[in-house]
Amino acid sequence: MPAAAIPPTSLPELFAAFNHLTVLIVGDVMMDAYVWGKAARLSPEAPVPVVNVSRTEQRLGGAANVALNVQALGATPLLCAVIGEDQGGDQLLELLQSNQLSAEGIVRSGHRPTTVKQRILAHGQQLLRIDSEVETDLNAAENTDLTARFEQLLSRADVVIFEDYDKGVLHEASIRHFIQLARQRGIPTVVDPKKKNFLAYRNCTLFKPNLKELREGLKLEFGDTDADRPHFEAAVARLREVLTPEIVLVTLSERGVFVENGELTRTYIPAHLRSISDVSGAGDTVISIAALCVALGLPAPVTAALANLGGGLVCEQVGVVPIEKSLLLAEAQEKRVL
Repeated sequence: MPAAAIPPTSLPELFAAFNHLTVLIVGDVMMDAYVWGKAARLSPEAPVPVVNVSRTEQRLGGAANVALNVQALGATPLLCAVIGEDQGGDQLLELLQSNQLSAEGIVRSGHRPTTVKQRILAHGQQLLRIDSEVETDLNAAENTDLTARFEQLLSRADVVIFEDYDKGVLHEASIRHFIQLARQRGIPTVVDPKKKNFLAYRNCTLFKPNLKELREGLKLEFGDTDADRPHFEAAVARLREVLTPEIVLVTLSERGVFVENGELTRTYIPAHLRSISDVSGAGDTVISIAALCVALGLPAPVTAALANLGGGLVCEQVGVVPIEKSLLLAEAQEKRVL
């Protein structure tokens, strides 16, 4: 554990310790663009609504939203990713700067676009989403540049987050290399996986799929964790057999989270009753909190309980927003997480 030899023993001490951590986040960054307006009539050209635009907004998404969550918790995020030499890339760099986020790990490429997800909304509803992206793996030059940035930033990191959205920035060989480099330096690695590279993250410290990703990644069918707990736990055992992570943390939507530590102790933590406004970005909050807890050597059940609280809190907000540290601390104290 580079950050602390002795884990914090109180919540205020824990939240203060977050401020001294540096988190290297490698993976797929993206822009979330929003167009709000009113739709009062159908187009004469096609049976679609005409939206009169009232305002637009660009937000950091993907791994960049994880960086915002890490920053909101008091730690220092270092992003490592590839973006295009395009307008979306320019806007992303501007947003990084305006949010005081370092861009030293960002590689720009003329061969692939910046991932931009544009949402058209009217009367509080999303009418359309337009995705500008590619999902092909990095070419050799891009991969060399990304690896150089990763190796350069790793020496400053207390923990590494792999934020994989299947957009091609991460692939099996780079994942294996990055995890090996981190392990050689004693730096823990936490993973937010998607389908394509699901089985590539061998020997990571913490692996955090949701139920859908667990089913798809292992090509297994099982029901929800209440009705089909034996098959779910068998899937977790299979995951551990294939990837040998130290900790498995599975998010279970409205049922909370499941965590299993290196001693194979299983803990189910129920979700807290909330007024859910939007589940977008909850996974980014969960992995951010989990990474900081892992860096500080907290027990797996405490890590899962705090991440579960944080994921629930951001669901009460509309849109993809980072966690509020003071709210999380207050609720963690109320629930006596530590």
